[in-house]
Amino acid sequence: MSSATDYSEAGERNRVAGQPLSHLSIEVGHFYMDELVNGVDRIHAQLSKVAPIVEAQIAAAEREFGPGARVSTCFLVDDYFWSRTGSRSREARRTADPGEVLPKLLAAAETCGVPIDYLAREAGCAEVPSFLDGQPIGEPIRLAEMMAARIVPEPEPQGTGRRPPSVESGWLCNGRRSSEYDAGQAMRIARYRPPEEFGARNHSIFLDVQLWSRQVEEVAGEQVERMLWSCPFLAAIWQLLRLGLIRNEGAMVAAPEPWTDPWPSDWTRLPAVVRLNPDAKPFAAYRALSVLPYSYLGIEHAVRVILDHLQIDENVQAKLVERGASERNPVLVPQLPTRRLNHIFLGDV
Repeated sequence: MSSATDYSEAGERNRVAGQPLSHLSIEVGHFYMDELVNGVDRIHAQLSKVAPIVEAQIAAAEREFGPGARVSTCFLVDDYFWSRTGSRSREARRTADPGEVLPKLLAAAETCGVPIDYLAREAGCAEVPSFLDGQPIGEPIRLAEMMAARIVPEPEPQGTGRRPPSVESGWLCNGRRSSEYDAGQAMRIARYRPPEEFGARNHSIFLDVQLWSRQVEEVAGEQVERMLWSCPFLAAIWQLLRLGLIRNEGAMVAAPEPWTDPWPSDWTRLPAVVRLNPDAKPFAAYRALSVLPYSYLGIEHAVRVILDHLQIDENVQAKLVERGASERNPVLVPQLPTRRLNHIFLGDV
């Protein structure tokens, strides 16, 4: 079984921590909080479709990597937007707390035969709390801010520099916006030109993704502006965590924490990633698969655009390649994260 080791190279400022790796990580579902709160019929319907997929993927991994193939499963809970957008009544917040939601979810998964080794919080993709003996300590790692600083916009062919940097505008696209053709045309009516995807094959599939917006909240009687991270941006960070590609000053981020205590009444009292199964294979993996409803297709398209524009730590990537090559059944680790990420989309449930 894979084990964690530390790596260092001459000239490195920080040691790059190794991370245990499975061959395959399967995301067995993602529900919005209101879906988790409102009954169990939809949860059962979706998980019943997921069960045979998980079984088939485990069998496929064993054929590819041998009978010792390491496969883990995970589930992402949407606690970020539930707590940050809109007004919630006290009753709504109570029925959405972990003590209400998680027993219902885990019971449904067990009934449907879907194993969940790890439970993750979407809010943990924005800020990662530190835990000691099951209690949060110190300041959280501002993970979303850290990853936003790694965004590298795609250079424009014959670009004018008119587009504001992504870190300022909060938007990222895979080409040239139609409005960018208007530069220098203020005094005359220019013909409309559609947006254009960079590197398009015959025709463009243009996508413009909002990474964040700014939200004003009242804190202790004062108006405070805070960043509201978008679902695609948090989902991109989630996928990088599953692929073992994020470090903070060389250290692992959001390492899974075991949990045996009763569920708290507040999501912030939980680690970013909780290990439910003490015998689970590693959380991160060489390859990740997400089994999601088809309504998430647009979000995952946006995720892939974001991942293509994020600068990945070269030392972490190099060590992943080395680890894969040293496996008993060698694993080829592509340089691009999107080539390690796969999806299965479910129809209506």
